[in-house]
Amino acid sequence: MTTPGTAPLTALPTDDAPWAAPVADGPLDATVEVPGSKSLTNRLLVLAALADGPGVLRGALRSRDSDLMVAGLRALGVGVEVDGSTVHVTPAPLRGDADVDCGLAGTVMRFLPPVAALADGTVRFDGDEAARVRPMAPVLDALLQLGVGVDDAGRGRLPFTVTGTGAVRGGTVDVDASASSQFVSGLLLAGARFDEGLTVRHVGSRLPSLPHIEMTVLTLREVGVEVQVSGLGGAPDDVPTWRVLPGTVAARDVRVEPDLSNAAPFLAAALVAGGSVRVPGWPAETTQPGALVPGILERMGGRWSLDDGVLTVSGDGTVHGIDVDLSPAGELAPTIAALAAVADSPSRLRGIAHLRGHETDRLAALRAEIVALGGGCEETDDGLAITPAPLHGGVWHSYADHRMATSGALVGLRVPGVEVENVSTTAKTLPGFTALWSGMLAGGRG
Repeated sequence: MTTPGTAPLTALPTDDAPWAAPVADGPLDATVEVPGSKSLTNRLLVLAALADGPGVLRGALRSRDSDLMVAGLRALGVGVEVDGSTVHVTPAPLRGDADVDCGLAGTVMRFLPPVAALADGTVRFDGDEAARVRPMAPVLDALLQLGVGVDDAGRGRLPFTVTGTGAVRGGTVDVDASASSQFVSGLLLAGARFDEGLTVRHVGSRLPSLPHIEMTVLTLREVGVEVQVSGLGGAPDDVPTWRVLPGTVAARDVRVEPDLSNAAPFLAAALVAGGSVRVPGWPAETTQPGALVPGILERMGGRWSLDDGVLTVSGDGTVHGIDVDLSPAGELAPTIAALAAVADSPSRLRGIAHLRGHETDRLAALRAEIVALGGGCEETDDGLAITPAPLHGGVWHSYADHRMATSGALVGLRVPGVEVENVSTTAKTLPGFTALWSGMLAGGRG
């Protein structure tokens, strides 16, 4: 099943030899230090660039996605100095006549156009070949509604230009965010700097990854921006609406939480191999969708505890199938699908039709790779139906998608001979993944 305009399902060429995913030879006993959250890092970078003074991010993620955001902000005239995981941001008047390379980063291609609307001049956006099929029309149409100059040659995708005059009046825009919550978040992040603020009304049929929008609202409130939210009660006539009042964005010195979604494959490994995996720095409260991981893993046969900020997941090698709505956290789908492929009963993953428009068509990609290794997997209208079967080795294609690569590693814990193609694509959000994975298998602290 495919949907018009989704990301292509193509095994992209790479010069890297496939990575032989190691098989677990016994129960795990490891602590894994997970880098900072990509979602929070890139939101905080944008807000720091729009703030009323210099700010600092500590524990920030260093990855391709965050490096692209840093480069994009620098192109717009913002001062950004990076020292390991500490980032110093010095706001400056935003300038045009700039080029922004989005790579394959959805946060860059969707968060920076509203920022570029505040620049004086034209900003050109482009990215990787695979990024050119990712939907952009909702945010570009919203900017047009606000009177911002946009030229995308009618594509609704990269490449495009945004031409600003140094200010945006603001107002109310209608946005269909059915394909990605990032369309709402990108507009909200810049809204306080618009003269009249910004009201965003979601007019689509569904609203995926709502926790990511809640994350955006919380980060805005933490920098002193007033945000009013309505229409999320679930009634048929409700129109989800966010109102960002105009005002100052306060500069901050802030620490970034670990990326809980990137922790998911490591924690899931405890179910596949048995034993225990610990992730320190796990927040007691968070807006990250990855906070759902412990509960999902418990339903699939694991046990978990949170003590003094250390999350521990334990298992005995048994994985149960699950029927789960992943609409709040679609980014977890590749990890849960990999677990489902080695489970002892069928699974149904629901609420994730929007994953057809991510780095690749993740639903088609997961189906193709699970079936290629001998498993049973079918696409549904809004997700996947997975029927476990004996799996065999083979090449697990990543499609330049970091989460496809990590899900292949998870399958490889149980199935000898799995080789992950282009595993280096994990650097998008998790540099050094293979070393962390090997360190987990070796035990100790990685």
